[in-house]
Amino acid sequence: MMARRSWVNVNEPLAITKQCTLSGVARSGVYAKRSQAAFDAEDDLLLREIDTEYTRHPFYGSRKMVIILRIMGYTINRKHVQRLMRVLGLAGMAPGPSTSRPHPQHKVYPYLLRGLAINRPNQVWSTDITYIRLARGFVYLVAIIDWYSRKVLAWQVSNTLDGSFCVECLESALKMYGAPDIFNTDQGCQFTAAAFIDLLKQHNIKISMDGRGRALDNIFVERLWRSVKYEDVYLKCYVGVIELIRGLTLYFVFYNAERPHQSLGYCTPDKVYQAGIGGGARIVDKFNVGQICSTESGQRCAAA
Repeated sequence: MMARRSWVNVNEPLAITKQCTLSGVARSGVYAKRSQAAFDAEDDLLLREIDTEYTRHPFYGSRKMVIILRIMGYTINRKHVQRLMRVLGLAGMAPGPSTSRPHPQHKVYPYLLRGLAINRPNQVWSTDITYIRLARGFVYLVAIIDWYSRKVLAWQVSNTLDGSFCVECLESALKMYGAPDIFNTDQGCQFTAAAFIDLLKQHNIKISMDGRGRALDNIFVERLWRSVKYEDVYLKCYVGVIELIRGLTLYFVFYNAERPHQSLGYCTPDKVYQAGIGGGARIVDKFNVGQICSTESGQRCAAA
């Protein structure tokens, strides 16, 4: 039956009804196949739109995303958007991203960074996971960043949300740069799992976790994801994982060693990390206009 169904060609001048009769196949099967193909193509486009909009506004949930997509001209309801956001592992920042679902049996640690002045490298490291879309499918990217210098210390790509790639990323950063005083994560099961927590404890690292509904508790990694996607992933349109890894390798070298950062007085993260001058930040208790304050606003590249 499947072989005969493939004989039906929508591009033929002969009507589909007649082709089905001559081939001995049911029209419903042919129409269902066509509808599914059209559905998949539309969903792929919607996934890209949602990913792009979420990168701009990671605090958007499904309700706001429905409004945005309707403004763009799509006819879509909230249930459809929720399903697509689950595919991407995304949700509004208020309830926490789906890439960061807590495990009910894992311990959650308090947030240690609110009001803390970050005034030297390796004082605070932070990590997070984001979704990276490819021409065929998607993968997940985890990265570890030094808060003082914004330097990307290590990163890993995985096609699943299994926590092992997060542990490997942490092991790599510890091997290359030693241990920080504090390590901040969200409350996702990858970061509350015993393998990840035990590795931090082995190095006597204080554990900090984002508060629920605190969209800016891990702001520097959120900014990193925006830069990675808009400056590399969206421009390159990677087809496969190998191509993506090669591209990200070059991008993170550029990000650390060549790309000037406004928040660092237009220095590079590598220079600020090595010199220990020109970086720093502080998360204030209440998020108003000045949510993130530089602790060394007068010391920039020239001082290094």
